[in-house]
Amino acid sequence: MPPIAQVEHSDTRYRSRRWAGRADRGNGSTRRAGTPWPLRARDAGTHAGRGADVDIRQLAALVAIADHGTFSAAARALFTVQSNVSTRISRLERELGTTLVDRAHGTLTEDGQRVVERARRILRELDEIAADVTPVDGQVAGDVHIGLLGTTARWLLPHLLAALDARHPNVRAIISEGSTSVLVPAVLTGRLRAAVIHLPVEAPELVIEPLFAEDLVVVAPATHPLAAHGELPLTDVATHRLFLPPPGSALRRVLDRAAGAAGVQLRVHAEIDGVRLLASLAADGHGAAIVPATAVPQSATSRFAVVRVPELPQRVVALVHQRRPPPSAPTRAVFDVLRDVVADQARQQRGVRVGTPAFPLSRAI
Repeated sequence: MPPIAQVEHSDTRYRSRRWAGRADRGNGSTRRAGTPWPLRARDAGTHAGRGADVDIRQLAALVAIADHGTFSAAARALFTVQSNVSTRISRLERELGTTLVDRAHGTLTEDGQRVVERARRILRELDEIAADVTPVDGQVAGDVHIGLLGTTARWLLPHLLAALDARHPNVRAIISEGSTSVLVPAVLTGRLRAAVIHLPVEAPELVIEPLFAEDLVVVAPATHPLAAHGELPLTDVATHRLFLPPPGSALRRVLDRAAGAAGVQLRVHAEIDGVRLLASLAADGHGAAIVPATAVPQSATSRFAVVRVPELPQRVVALVHQRRPPPSAPTRAVFDVLRDVVADQARQQRGVRVGTPAFPLSRAI
């Protein structure tokens, strides 16, 4: 049995073994285990009459180079040698009649960028076709690439993995941690099947399902003037320089909107893209920050104080995935377990609320 989860920051691992040895129903032949399923553009009527025999392994090699930056790193990701990757890319370029990889700089050309996004979709579809085929024993099986906010992963992930192992032992979660600004593009490009992110996001291609809401609070060092108060209005907080997320990020938009409603402008000490880093800097005595409640360090609370600010709204955390194609069976299994774990564990987290009273949003947007 494969391990329950694989945690990584780059998740390009196409597993063609799922297709090995299956019947090639198009001509009645059976492939030898380990040989690829060729994708023939001429059979699909594409390329306006010009045929191209494209091998799945060639597409996987191109995606791996895009994600890992070099031929050698792509080879490691695909569990092969560099010469195989070079050969596959050369054959793919020859079939398509264009250069896809700039060898001098290790980057994709403009044509390469166009091809790699289509390649991702093809590989994802093949992966999900295999996952949706119900095995003889009826067990759902397959890999699910999902992204999580770091502050949410800290309390959610251990319970999610344990529950997933108990209910679906043949489903493997491959976890990527990141900020909303990183996770949303990864879902849109297909690198991730889904992600748990912070609203708001503006992406009509995504299905958005709110999971829970959490308080936004000020964390201030024990020696900071703000630390002397258990609760303060936003007008008072705004008189102090603060560590804040960068402009344009989901959390910063929420904070700027709240400040505008209160008729103030937040003063910036430094802008930092990372909620946990914001909280750590404040807790370690470097200044005050506004962070979600789940980002507040759980130990050594004598070093800092948590200040409530009534005018700050709650941060809404949601599950997002693409509308098309629909989620595969393993992905749906992860979603079901995730919802149950959130319902069970969220109430035990300080400042976290679940259910419709937590946010005025429908279940799926």
